Amino acid sequence: MQFHLNGFRGGDPEIHPDRSTRHPESALPDRTDVLIVGSGPAGLTLAAQLARFADISTVLIEQKPGPMEKGQADGVSCRSMEMFQAFGFAHRVCNEAYWVNETTFWKPDPENPQSIIRTGRIQDVEDGLSEMPHVILNQARVHDMYLDSMRRAPTRLQPDYGCRVLELAIDDDPTHPVKIDIEQSRDGGKPVTTSMRARYVVGCDGARSAVRNAIGLKLKGDSANKAWGVMDVLAVTSFPDIRQKTLIQSGSGGTLLIIPREGGYMARIYVEMETLAEGERARNRNISEADLINAARDIFHPYTFDVQETVWWSVYEIGQRLTDRFDNLDGAAFDTGHPRVFIAGDACHTHSPKAGQGMNVSMGDSFNLGWKLVSVLQGRSDPGLLRSYSAERQDVAQALIDFDQEWARVISQRDSDGGGDTPTFQKYFVEHGRYTAGVSVRYKPSPLTGDATWQELAPGFEIGMRFHSAPVIRLADARPLSLGHVIDADARWRLFAFADAGAPLAGDNRLAGLNAFLADDPASPVRRHTLQDADIDSVIDVRGVMQQGFRDVNITDSCRERG
Repeated sequence: MQFHLNGFRGGDPEIHPDRSTRHPESALPDRTDVLIVGSGPAGLTLAAQLARFADISTVLIEQKPGPMEKGQADGVSCRSMEMFQAFGFAHRVCNEAYWVNETTFWKPDPENPQSIIRTGRIQDVEDGLSEMPHVILNQARVHDMYLDSMRRAPTRLQPDYGCRVLELAIDDDPTHPVKIDIEQSRDGGKPVTTSMRARYVVGCDGARSAVRNAIGLKLKGDSANKAWGVMDVLAVTSFPDIRQKTLIQSGSGGTLLIIPREGGYMARIYVEMETLAEGERARNRNISEADLINAARDIFHPYTFDVQETVWWSVYEIGQRLTDRFDNLDGAAFDTGHPRVFIAGDACHTHSPKAGQGMNVSMGDSFNLGWKLVSVLQGRSDPGLLRSYSAERQDVAQALIDFDQEWARVISQRDSDGGGDTPTFQKYFVEHGRYTAGVSVRYKPSPLTGDATWQELAPGFEIGMRFHSAPVIRLADARPLSLGHVIDADARWRLFAFADAGAPLAGDNRLAGLNAFLADDPASPVRRHTLQDADIDSVIDVRGVMQQGFRDVNITDSCRERG
């Protein structure tokens, strides 16, 4: 038996009442509020958020014939885990994933340069940085959890597979100005071309993005002229840190990175291969699976490394590329226009996979965009809000490119002294721990983000950065929880009011005064932005945080006064 806000119903409370208007096997609609192109991490993050809103029509198309079975990305940062908590499946990821608790570092033995020795083992994530761990989980399983979230949402949103964008154009249609021609193939049948109109289109369709090309944007950047191999293997080895995240620089000149896989048996191995000529592609070298295994064996020396099975392998060249903008605006429209087409994830930034940031930054892109689209489509915000997406995430992507270039350089260089001091790559890893945890993003002052004028009043909550959770006890039922876990992916604003040291509910207390203002004053943002018949917290969710122990706070008098 379950009791809910809008009446009683039985069954699983995580499955919302069905408000869908389209059968998943039906033809694509003529019109939609949002068309998402691509069902990778960026596309599914956005789709899972929009699926929660029955009043917003969303279509998700994917060129591949079905869902992903084996993903390439696998690193999930602390910040992404916090985001998964907002979608309600962080606990599932925690249960399945490999937890990265320590990272170890190896370099050539000064006494015997053809052998390797461990130079350090460090805690992967510093204490207190996040309540969430850094984990490893196959990208396909992350996709599965997003798809489950969508199936449980009111719209029951599902991807339309076998669809590719042929053309995209923006015209003067007053409500749905983006026209898209789509070719759809189902069950091996003859492709059918259809047209659709959308209020907004979001291209999450990868490095060869058709949406990006349609709005005239290009990926710009360089290649580092270095080939790397990657393989998921089941191996028998005498290397002691095979179940630790490990970076090895060997005397043979090669570098190797170990990422243990979930399940307790397999490991992902990144292995440095050959230097490429200017403009040369790795595929032209005809590097084989055996070449990767032999290169790894040389680096592991004197430890044995015997591969029993290779589940997946690939060879790639390092390259970092970025687009100039993440939407269709150009020229004078940068500051005044109404963007209609957006790109996210690999469609606007590409880099090497070794730092484990690609999937995380891609999901962060569309998590940033999702609530803004909801706010505009529901009439709660001016369309100008959508310009902040490109402004905010462009800087994040540039920081990713800069980090990836430097990390690629650091792990490939050799310390000249050959001594036993902490190697450069280990120092660099420690110095950038907050970045790799995903919690160092800081948005610049803007209409959304204030400046630092009053920062000294709350030194632990830096303006422009993600909300740092902390353990609290909820007054109403004495339940211990993490403060950040009250934030759901529901596009509402959050207002956290931190009380001073006085009695928090006394009549002369500032928190009590703020409560009265928010509840009753016509100038209150809660009063001004909440529709007349809507729940009081439907737009702005207000939470009070008090310094006292929960047994020291008596809410009886306050309840009596309000009653």
